[in-house]
Amino acid sequence: MHSPDPGSLTSEEQTPIAFVLMRGGTSKAVFLRGNTLPRDRTVRDAMILSLFGSPDPRQVDGLGGADLLTSKLAIIDPPSRPDADLDYTFAQVSITEPVVDYDINCGNISAAVGAYAIDEALVEIQEPVTTVRIHNTNTGRILLAEVPTVNGTAAVDGACAIHGVPGTGAPIGLDFSRTAGGITGALLPTGNVIDVLDTAIGPVEATIVDLGNLTVFFAAGAVGLAGTEGPGQFRDEHVAAVGAVKEAAAKLLGMATDGLTPVPSIVSPPAAYTSFATGDRVAPKDVDLVARVVGGRPPVLHKAYPGTVGACTGVAACIPGTTVHEVTNQARDGEIRIGHTSGVMPIRVRVGHDGETWRVDQALYDRTARRLAEGTAFIRRSSIFGDRPS
Repeated sequence: MHSPDPGSLTSEEQTPIAFVLMRGGTSKAVFLRGNTLPRDRTVRDAMILSLFGSPDPRQVDGLGGADLLTSKLAIIDPPSRPDADLDYTFAQVSITEPVVDYDINCGNISAAVGAYAIDEALVEIQEPVTTVRIHNTNTGRILLAEVPTVNGTAAVDGACAIHGVPGTGAPIGLDFSRTAGGITGALLPTGNVIDVLDTAIGPVEATIVDLGNLTVFFAAGAVGLAGTEGPGQFRDEHVAAVGAVKEAAAKLLGMATDGLTPVPSIVSPPAAYTSFATGDRVAPKDVDLVARVVGGRPPVLHKAYPGTVGACTGVAACIPGTTVHEVTNQARDGEIRIGHTSGVMPIRVRVGHDGETWRVDQALYDRTARRLAEGTAFIRRSSIFGDRPS
């Protein structure tokens, strides 16, 4: 059947915008070129919200997937620095609030950025693997994506299995070692491996680490949890307690308390639990620690584990004295297996010392990614400018 020319569907009531939809790891994102968006922040965010169908719990009038992991946006621009192949700005689009957040990155979507760069010929392609130097503007840091390449395109098929994603795919290696201190200027922003936070639920021992995403780690027991809970077991009081720790960490760092960072990660020793994604049982011997993340607007338990926080967790596990190291089985350089809501995430880590300062030489994990769709979306002008016809 012949499809109409998108241009013929354009009217004064709707604005067309070209997009690509990609899966990266356990997430999905709409990809846009930066030059398709207005420069004015207010107009741009209104356009993004309309594109996603937010705010609406079903996002039925837009491209959003009505889930924290699928209401994501990647904005791609030419590189603004000589050591990068492209600029990548990540946006978390709230489902139920009229808010677009830019204070956070997504490691899963970072894998899709690497594949996108290959498929869009934004880099010089090398086979069998092309390294893409991604400048993440949210953190001002460079991350490296090692993308398997076949006949000038990003490989799709492979044997790499990601817990939380059906089937297998070609492994994209993501190294976040160069992202340390992207938000605060230091891997350990307070200079301490442990801080005692003054929270609304009482004092809580926590470790704050800035790599990939600024993250605050604390023991599950501090907020009344075992640490192995799934989405159905997370109650409102748990979310409130986690929020209290996050807010206290933000205050300690002199940050706004209403942003998405520092990302709260709840850690606990290896234990058995059931994968949310598959229903399979995860045994204590399968993991080196268990972790859960609460995030988004409104905050909810992640159904998987953010890649950026995974890299950060692996590094924290190798630094003696941190809350993560304390619960990690045989914490050391090498592979750290994080037990998350939908399974297990392995992180390959190497850390070292420069005097009294910790240095990250590797913080790498594998994701899979693929292009799902491309086309033209239509955005109601009235949702942006409020000029509804009478």
